[in-house]
Amino acid sequence: MEQLFLLVFLALGGSAVAGSVRVISQGNEALVERLGSYNKKLEPGLNFVIPFLDKTVYRETIREKVLDIPPQKCITRDNVGIEVDAVVYWRIVDMEKAWYKVENLQSAMVNLVLTQIRSEMGQLELDQTFTARSQINELLLQDLDIATDPWGVKVTRVELRDIIPSQAVRESMELQMSAERRKRAAILTSEGDRESAVNSARGKAEAQILDAEARQKATILQAEAQQKTIVLQAQAERQQQVLKAQATAEALQIITNTMKTEPGAKEALQFLLAQNYLEMGTKIGSSDSSKVMFMDPRSIPATLEGMRSIVSDNTGGNSNPLFGGEMPTVNNNRPN
Repeated sequence: MEQLFLLVFLALGGSAVAGSVRVISQGNEALVERLGSYNKKLEPGLNFVIPFLDKTVYRETIREKVLDIPPQKCITRDNVGIEVDAVVYWRIVDMEKAWYKVENLQSAMVNLVLTQIRSEMGQLELDQTFTARSQINELLLQDLDIATDPWGVKVTRVELRDIIPSQAVRESMELQMSAERRKRAAILTSEGDRESAVNSARGKAEAQILDAEARQKATILQAEAQQKTIVLQAQAERQQQVLKAQATAEALQIITNTMKTEPGAKEALQFLLAQNYLEMGTKIGSSDSSKVMFMDPRSIPATLEGMRSIVSDNTGGNSNPLFGGEMPTVNNNRPN
């Protein structure tokens, strides 16, 4: 009998010792009540409680958790129906408040987030809900962090995942976007045509300017070339005249010297001058543009006398008559 009591005592003692030990994992905390009232909080590691008096009523992690918010129907400020879902990152910072200040903390968190989402979406128009998502996330984070502070909860991040308008709104938006794309395409096409026309006109103007400049330069070069040609021709003619004059002077000098040294050269020169004078009239009469020349026979002796006087001057003033004596008398009177 004593052995039985001993066994019972050992069993009760062992269970009491085992019930007084609490091991809390890292990242978790637990709340202990004694006789129905809060006693203490158990930290990670080995903890001891009084058996049969202390009771662990709440054990939860203090690590950050993710709260998935289901799609919620909202109405925007311009009366457009949309569905919005979100994800909330949060953690418990005060285990005692999380247990004693609110019942069913996670459900309270979900309902609070849904309420805040509907409130924020009701203040925005449909277009703003797509363009101001980061601002909406910041506003929701601030509102939720303030609202959950009495519950011992810290909201670290709020992200809107999907904002889905109704089917009719989506179709209208697609039509609007299609019209906007066509408008932009038309504007870009017109701008391209305008730039093409401007570039074409600019190219034509530049081409005309270059053509005019080229013609101007060609005209200037041509004028310069003509000027140089005229100058060269004038120089050539002057040089030719100079050479002819020099040749004539040399010829006259040779003739003069010959006439001084050769007594018979004078008569030969007079004969050649008369012959050349007569041949000149023959050439004029035989040219293609033949002309009728009226020559007074009485002027021939005067011409020959002039030639004789020139030759006489070149021979040093010799007064010998032309043709070796006096000028032969030409009878200018017509026979009766």
